[in-house]
Amino acid sequence: MENREESPADEQAPTPPERGLLHTWQSAGPPAQLCPGRVLLARPVLQVALGEHHGLLLTQGGQVYSFGELSWRDLSVPVSAPLLEASLMERVVVRVAAGGFHCGALSEQGNVYMWGENTAGQCGLTERDTVTNITVSEPCPVTVVDSEAVPPAGVRVVDLALGREHSLALSAQNELWAWGSGCQLGLVTSTFPVWRPKKVEHLAGRHVIQVACGAYHSLAVVRSLPAQKTQNPSEKREWGQSPHYSVTEREEQLAVDAGHYCPLGVELSEFMTGEIFQPSLMPLDGLHPQSSPRRRGPRRRLHPGGRSAGSSPGSATGSCPYSEDGKSYTKHETDGSPKSHRPLGWRANKNSAFSDGTEINNLLQKLSSQPLEIHQSTGPGDTDSLSSYTSDDSCVSSTPSTDLLTSSYKEDSPIKGQSNNGVAVAYSSSPVCLEEVRLCLEAEKQALQGQKSTSLTNINQKGTPAASRRRSLPGTPTRGSPQRRRPCACRPSSAGRTQAAAPEEAGAGLPSLETEVWSWGRGSEGQLGHGDQLARLQPLCIKPLTGEEVIKVAAGSHHSLALTAHCQVYSWGSNMCGQLGHVNSPVTVPQQIKLSDGLRVWDLSAGQSHSLLLADGDCVQPVLLYCGQQQEQTSAQSEKSQQGQRSCQRSPNRAESYTVRPSLLPFCMEMGYISSVCSGGQRCAVLADQNIMGFISAIHELASRERHFYCWLSSAKKLLLTPLRNKESVCPSLGEPCTHLFFSLCESFVRLSVLIGRHSTSLSYFLLEVQSSDVTALPLLTHTEHFMDIYKEYCSSVGNFEVMGGFRSLHKLSLECLGSQQTVLAQLCADQSLGGDVDLVSVFYRPLQQLHQYSRVMLKLAACFDVLTTEYQFLHQGCNQFDTLSLSLLRKKKEAETTFLFWKSHSGKTTEVLRLPQRRVVCESSNRSLTLQNAGRFSNHWFILFNDTLVHTQGAIPSQSLFSTHHIYPLSCLWVKPVTEDSSGHYAIKITCPEESFTLVASTPQEKNKWLRSLNQAVDQMLGGAGQGLSPGLTAMSRTAPYTFTGEGCFKDAQYTGAWLAGRLHGRGTMKWPDGRTYRGNFKKGQEEGYGECLIPNKVLNKPDSYQGQWRDGKIHGFGKYKYASGEVYEGCFCDGQRHGYGMLSSGKLAKNSSSVFIGQWVHDGKSGYGVYDDMTRGEKYMGLWLDEQRHGNAVVVTQCGVYYEGTFKDNKMCGPGLLVSDDDTALHGEFSDDWIVNGKGVLSLANGDCLEGQFSGEWTSGLKVVGTYTKPPPEEPENKERSSLLKVGQYVVPAAQRWLCVFDECWSRLGCEAPGKGERATAWDNIAVTITTARRQSIDLTRSQSKVLECLEFIPQHGDPVTTANYDNIRRYLSKACETPHHPLGWLVETLVTVYRMTYVGVGSNRRLLRQAVQELLAFLTHFYSIVRFLFPGLPEDGGIIPDPPSSASEGKHNSNIAEHVVMVVSCSSLLLPQLLPRLYPPLFTLYCLQEEQEEALYWERVLRLNKQPDQSLLSFLGVQEKFWPVWMSILGDKKQIVSSSKDACFVSAVETLQLISTTFTPSDKLLIIQRTFEEMTQEGKPMLDGNFLWCMDDLLPLFLYVVLRARIKSLGAEVNLIEDLMDLNVQHGEMGLMFTTLKACYMQIQQESAI
Repeated sequence: MENREESPADEQAPTPPERGLLHTWQSAGPPAQLCPGRVLLARPVLQVALGEHHGLLLTQGGQVYSFGELSWRDLSVPVSAPLLEASLMERVVVRVAAGGFHCGALSEQGNVYMWGENTAGQCGLTERDTVTNITVSEPCPVTVVDSEAVPPAGVRVVDLALGREHSLALSAQNELWAWGSGCQLGLVTSTFPVWRPKKVEHLAGRHVIQVACGAYHSLAVVRSLPAQKTQNPSEKREWGQSPHYSVTEREEQLAVDAGHYCPLGVELSEFMTGEIFQPSLMPLDGLHPQSSPRRRGPRRRLHPGGRSAGSSPGSATGSCPYSEDGKSYTKHETDGSPKSHRPLGWRANKNSAFSDGTEINNLLQKLSSQPLEIHQSTGPGDTDSLSSYTSDDSCVSSTPSTDLLTSSYKEDSPIKGQSNNGVAVAYSSSPVCLEEVRLCLEAEKQALQGQKSTSLTNINQKGTPAASRRRSLPGTPTRGSPQRRRPCACRPSSAGRTQAAAPEEAGAGLPSLETEVWSWGRGSEGQLGHGDQLARLQPLCIKPLTGEEVIKVAAGSHHSLALTAHCQVYSWGSNMCGQLGHVNSPVTVPQQIKLSDGLRVWDLSAGQSHSLLLADGDCVQPVLLYCGQQQEQTSAQSEKSQQGQRSCQRSPNRAESYTVRPSLLPFCMEMGYISSVCSGGQRCAVLADQNIMGFISAIHELASRERHFYCWLSSAKKLLLTPLRNKESVCPSLGEPCTHLFFSLCESFVRLSVLIGRHSTSLSYFLLEVQSSDVTALPLLTHTEHFMDIYKEYCSSVGNFEVMGGFRSLHKLSLECLGSQQTVLAQLCADQSLGGDVDLVSVFYRPLQQLHQYSRVMLKLAACFDVLTTEYQFLHQGCNQFDTLSLSLLRKKKEAETTFLFWKSHSGKTTEVLRLPQRRVVCESSNRSLTLQNAGRFSNHWFILFNDTLVHTQGAIPSQSLFSTHHIYPLSCLWVKPVTEDSSGHYAIKITCPEESFTLVASTPQEKNKWLRSLNQAVDQMLGGAGQGLSPGLTAMSRTAPYTFTGEGCFKDAQYTGAWLAGRLHGRGTMKWPDGRTYRGNFKKGQEEGYGECLIPNKVLNKPDSYQGQWRDGKIHGFGKYKYASGEVYEGCFCDGQRHGYGMLSSGKLAKNSSSVFIGQWVHDGKSGYGVYDDMTRGEKYMGLWLDEQRHGNAVVVTQCGVYYEGTFKDNKMCGPGLLVSDDDTALHGEFSDDWIVNGKGVLSLANGDCLEGQFSGEWTSGLKVVGTYTKPPPEEPENKERSSLLKVGQYVVPAAQRWLCVFDECWSRLGCEAPGKGERATAWDNIAVTITTARRQSIDLTRSQSKVLECLEFIPQHGDPVTTANYDNIRRYLSKACETPHHPLGWLVETLVTVYRMTYVGVGSNRRLLRQAVQELLAFLTHFYSIVRFLFPGLPEDGGIIPDPPSSASEGKHNSNIAEHVVMVVSCSSLLLPQLLPRLYPPLFTLYCLQEEQEEALYWERVLRLNKQPDQSLLSFLGVQEKFWPVWMSILGDKKQIVSSSKDACFVSAVETLQLISTTFTPSDKLLIIQRTFEEMTQEGKPMLDGNFLWCMDDLLPLFLYVVLRARIKSLGAEVNLIEDLMDLNVQHGEMGLMFTTLKACYMQIQQESAI
């Protein structure tokens, strides 16, 4: 015996709990015994599960208790002292389940534990364990593993359901897993038992919501697949398109289809689906392989083989009886099996085509995976042969079952891609000829071979049900495994969406009502609901329940129940004891249970032969309804019944007395507030709660009212909306506007109904777990916004329909449509009597009353918590939100009613143009309370204030609703301001609109205040405010609103959307003109100002111009980028809509024959000033002055052929003196008359020095005519200085200081200066701060580093203090940061200078004769740049000035006075700004240096390569380096090695490597530092060989440094030397660095002249 010391009965009994009170009673018995007994436990019970003779309790804390007949432990435990499952103490159990004779528990982590009988594998243990253990005495873990995952992963289980021989588990992924024995598993297998959980593949990919297990059948609630879109887009949408709406509308369309699905392929004829089976037919059943017998009471020990000791050998195999020529046969797979008796009621059909029964047998064998076995009728000792026909019930089915053949396809079935289905063929004594059976079998065979459909396919289905079949079935592909079709199935996250409902994101978390019920297993009693008594080996959708919004199913032993969201109950299956609650037929399909008025079922359970319903009654407290046996029993009968239970006999006796309809159990009111019901075997149990502080009653009240509300909505939809919506005359009767509004009203009504249905279902689920649920998880609190949006939308739809007068026409239409149902329809309106007319307005406004109920109930709930708790805060906030919403919607209702009366009293053609559905009247001046200031004496003005516009009518007669003209002023663009009362005594209100302003005069101060308040409230509400209008005259001076201009002006007929300020455009906005122009950007004072983007259509090229940049006073002004439709792009400065200042024009993207780029100065939309023009087509680049779009003045022209020209231009051509130099140094100085045409005196100098002087004429490229003197100077003659000056390059070049002044002018302009140096320094810094801040806020494509730079630049440095060595570094760092971003004016300047420099000296501009110009231009950049920096930091000295150290303290001043006088820092423009500019300009500049020194570099490099072939000692000796400087050892990876005569590149290695770094630097100062470090490395390597006080002399240093230079192999050393010499600071030329640089230059020259080798 088990140890029961931990039973609650032995514990110290604390105070009885007030939650989770357990009450149990026997379902059938004398009325005196129907009094429930309360079970006193120490902890609240969270869940109770009942098996056939045992039960489980789950208490608070996750503890599990067992009671009843525990046969696996040979115990009988009373419910009053349940046994604690000690092995589960270490785990927190959240769910328990009880099967026929086994138990299950689910832990918080989703692990499954099973115990009890395991003869059929229902406990899911390994097969090896079941050989010795047919029972599992203690809970053991059952691992659910998804073997399809890679790697295999454990499955988290969230729910369990157990039958007699099978177990089902629902995973967190909403997939179903099964194990055990029988077709009720729904698995594709022919081997039973199934020891390990397997996935039910037929439901793979579907969202399973809930499962239930009967004795030998299974039920599942599955989310429906999304509705398929119609093929014809123009087809009118049906009213029943939404699955939610189809609940009531499609009753006629969803009538039970005559062709029921059958996995065996046999379709029943019409008379086969009815109750045609005779009671004389003895029920027979085939058993599953290795199935175990079922017993009552103490279970009989079984042999290890799993077979009862007293059972026949054939009891464990499937069998099927059949008859031939009046004889009975039994076919067995094993020898010696007994013969069966002839079944009663079976008659031979002489006319049958199957004259030989063997033919039937052969056909059945084709559908079976195993040979058919015929088993004789069940004997007394073979208890399990009755299987699903008779059970432990005290009564059997009122419809005697037929014989059932169950088998499976083998795995090697010839029908590929089809699941392994069993066969179930029903036989009866009714005159069903074998010919029909043969035809059915042949039809199924053809379907299987031709269509290769699944066994669930109804091959006889016709018409529209085929579309719904695709929604009901998972859509198995023709070939392939179920795993392959899973991605195509609807996933759980999206399966609950509907077209009529709001998006799933808004209602996520609420239960879906788009459900289907699927069933499978044995169906001998019709418990599968498919209209027959056949078995189903795989899940099959119950068609009649599709669209009925089933939210829960329950399975008794042989009957089934389904609960809908409408609180309706459907039942089917065995009704021998009245457990179905009705006497309707057939019982093989779901039939609705008729309930008394006012009863709404919200929970149910099914026992062995009874059903228990939990419903809402007249009060808040729930009531119990019972369906099943109610018979009087004597003590002798009771004793006999108990003896019968202990034996293994089953007596299929009909119940003596049972209820025809559900009966009320009166004792339920004494239990408290029942939260859930449970049934199992012959026992019932409920869990109840006491009303603590009113919390429980408030929760029940909320749920009950919501369920009642949803039932009301469903009734209104069914009785009112559906008939009206489907009536053909609805459109002519309502008219086009009202018809559209009516359809919109219907849609919003459906959305509201769906929300309430899902909410009421959620509350029902909440009540089932009210003890463990958090009140803050109520949907009203978690989905508040969704509720408010749905209610607002619905109220708006009703109001719009009412305003347009739709209810008057709808009322007439309802009288025609409904007719005699007016009395029923009147019940929808609680405020009217049954005999009166229905007020449709009140009916449609009734849902608004529910908002007040929400607020009231949440206030009750909040009173149950302390004010400091989170629960109170949530509930109090929710109460206020719904209360506010209720008042707001009631106010909108009143506004709609007022507006309807206004239009009714002012109906007419002129006023009809103002009538809109969303428009509500606020007030009007028909009583002359308001008029226009300075209006004529006989003029009539009528002002009507709507919620969206102010209407001013002239020539109006309000009483007749007539007026001549009217003006509409949108409230979104209307500003109201009260006018201070003056001596005139007028009570005026000023109205400001975008295009006009006027003043209204009220008749009295009261009227003025009324209109002022109404106007402000209307404007505030229009702008999205609360509509309070607390600040009259100041309501939203700044706002964002759309407006269409109508008056004359630049904005005529333009549509604007954006910001306003007091009636004028101000802020960001978008303006669109009718001609296609579009502007997006900033406005100020009614005009475009600031940054903006504009599109201007070009009708000629059919492509728009576009501009992005700055605007001022409605014109393009400032820096911007203009893209022309022709393909040209201008990027630069504008002034008053014209190109003015610096700019770059690129053209030729569309016209390739004229590609060119101009960058330079513009004046009044034309090129004027210095600029560079790159003609890519001709291969020429012009660098010079312009005037009025023409080349005019000094300029330089270079060509891609290397020709260089400098001279004067006039009228866009070369005119005047000029110098032309070819690539081979041939030079011509003379008079030019046109491009490349010489005409006049000139001097031609050849490359060899010869000279030709005289008159020249002709074109340079084609040939010249010369009349002059040819001179060949002797070698000894000195150079002619006059002639050399004529041929000198640079004499006609524009001075560097005069180039690119437009760039610097733009920078000065950005700093707020009208001219260079003329402006306020504070203004400049303010402009910088505004620019940086604007860039940070408006630039969305900034990188993290750019944002960090802008953040640093927002801190303005100290610019007014004198600059010292202490703060000089701060200025230098600030300049470095400023030059990194183009958003800073200095950064823009650097970026632009780099652009113009590259445009000048890259490409064709890479001409060596431009080097001097490039260097001078760079120096000019530094000069202008430094002037701007000095303007920002006036403490900086002039170029070349000094900065002293900061003054020392008084104590140190005297002591260090002499030293401080000599510590100074020289500041120059090159030292401060060259590091910012030169690295960006280095590539084009260094290229010019390389071209200039090309010949010298070639000679130098040839000598370097030749000298480097010598070993170190040989080269040192050749260069004249004294031997004392020769290194003896060299270090390689820390090891010293001796230098020998053959060593190469081993001496002064560190000095050589250091000197090579000179090519990696940019500025002269950095290059000089490299040279200095080279000398230091040479000294460091020579120290071991020299004395400590050794000093270098030039005789020793030059040869050694020459060796280092040779070994460094710097290829462009000449360009490096010349760059340093040209750009080096003057203050270092005569110092130590200057001496070192001179040494390097001398080495370079020495290498060129070296010719000894």
